[in-house]
Amino acid sequence: MIVTLTPNPSLDRALELDRLVRGEVNRATGAHVHPGGKGINVSRVLIRHGVPSLAVLPTGGADGARLVDLLGERAVPVVPVPVGGDVRTNLTLVETGGATTKVNAPGPKLTPDEVDALLAAVEAQLVNRPRALVGAGSLPLGASETFFVRVAGLAARYAVPFALDTSGLPLARAVRSGGLTLVKPNDEELAELVGQDIVTVGDAVEAARTVIAQGTRAVLLSLGAHGALLILADAVWWAGGPPLVPVSTVGAGDTTLAGFLAAEGHAPERLRQAVAFGRAAVLLPGTAVPAPEDIDLGAVRVVENPAHHLALKEL
Repeated sequence: MIVTLTPNPSLDRALELDRLVRGEVNRATGAHVHPGGKGINVSRVLIRHGVPSLAVLPTGGADGARLVDLLGERAVPVVPVPVGGDVRTNLTLVETGGATTKVNAPGPKLTPDEVDALLAAVEAQLVNRPRALVGAGSLPLGASETFFVRVAGLAARYAVPFALDTSGLPLARAVRSGGLTLVKPNDEELAELVGQDIVTVGDAVEAARTVIAQGTRAVLLSLGAHGALLILADAVWWAGGPPLVPVSTVGAGDTTLAGFLAAEGHAPERLRQAVAFGRAAVLLPGTAVPAPEDIDLGAVRVVENPAHHLALKEL
């Protein structure tokens, strides 16, 4: 079992457009409603690929109830934590050709008691010693920037590996506190975290090892169309494949993380599967989850110790 925690879930409404024109009336060619949130996305992918997963999330209002119903339709087990505010609704505009515009609402403001209840729900799952815990996404109002520090402390108490995919101050505070098994930033998030530009592979490795020195075991660095880097204290791998024409990039990073967590074997093969999952995701509309038959491991090349002078866009 892999447990995911999504502190600020959403009901995601996606509209498909030929082209988005600002300031004009735009007519959608298609519309979809999906359960949203990074941890939820990870659980959906894992379950689609036969890996047991369970999603812990706060729920409130009619949209919160619908979110739980939609997850049930997708066979995702849920531990809902009732809150007084309404679950947020996010809007995604997907243009033909893959350009994606997202408008994310802030979400409800949790009370201190609701934050404590959410953490207690996580701890109740950690007692069962799951294979891993994933914390992912933004924080709701009312949850302090140390929220994921508290989650990491719970994971350490029960010796459960903890993977974190967030950004900004919550990521910085968690990294400084240490005890993380894996973090999965993109290059912009990593640059913000360490306060330096990341242009080359060498820049990325240096930045990631700054994170690792503070108590994180590994950094899975998402590079979008240019693949991904997996950086450990003493090893580096890059994985990528031929160029693709994306249909939608929504949830691709979450799918990449799920692929890594679902994989067996040594680090480079886990990275290969992670990138294969992410590549499959961008070929699907909206937040659709790739099926096992969509995954093409053979299209992904893995390189150990890629040249440090290479620009990330050259990978």
